[in-house]
Amino acid sequence: MSARLHHGDDDLPDNHEINVTPFIDVILVLLIIFMVAAPLATVDIAVDLPSSTAQTQQRPDKPLFLTIKSDLTLSLSDNVVARDMLGPVLTKTTNGDKETRVFVRADKTVPYGDVMEVMNLLRGAGYLKVALVGLEKPAGP
Repeated sequence: MSARLHHGDDDLPDNHEINVTPFIDVILVLLIIFMVAAPLATVDIAVDLPSSTAQTQQRPDKPLFLTIKSDLTLSLSDNVVARDMLGPVLTKTTNGDKETRVFVRADKTVPYGDVMEVMNLLRGAGYLKVALVGLEKPAGP
C-alpha cells in the first residue's frame, strides 16, 4: 500500500534570499589573516645592515630602535633626533626608565668611530642596556 502526495507543479518556489553564512566565514578568515600579517609588514627605516652568525635573541614586544643612517643622522624609532637632544628624547620616550634596552642599528657604511660615539651618547644619558642589530647570516663553512 503506497500513496503519492501530489501538490501540483514539480517546480519549487524561487527563494530570493542570499545565504550570507559562507560570505561571513570568508570575511572572518580574511580578517584573521590581515590581523596576523599587518604587524609583520611594517617597515621602519631602510638600512643596509651587516650580517652576523650569532644566535637570535627573543625580541621584546615594543623594541626601541636607534638608527644610524649612512649620512650619520640619528632616528629614534621613526623620528629624526639631533645628537645633542638624544638624551632628553630617550628619557621622554622611555618615561625615564634607564633599564630599557636600546637596539642600535647602523648602516654598514657607517664608520666604527661614529657608532662608538653614539654608544657613548647613550651611556652618557644613562642607558647602559644596548643591543646591536644585524642581519642573520646562515651558519656554515
